Amino acid sequence: MRSKEEIVAIINTFLIEEFELEAEQLQDGALLKDDLEIESLDFVDIAVILEKEFGFKVSNEEMVNVRTLGQLYEYVQRKAQ
Repeated sequence: MRSKEEIVAIINTFLIEEFELEAEQLQDGALLKDDLEIESLDFVDIAVILEKEFGFKVSNEEMVNVRTLGQLYEYVQRKAQ
């Protein structure tokens, strides 16, 4: 089982690498769509990366409620248990 710090580090690393975001942008309260400009198609890429990295199936129904980066961390932490 991974710690929250590990989960945050993995997610932040791929957001910086894949979406060319700056580390300063990656705050818990950052809105994925509005603040980080992550589009609907980007969520498909994120889901694939999460599934590969953490070994669980991402469900669209659950991801609909994930609006902030902090919620994404919590979602992954919950699902990866």
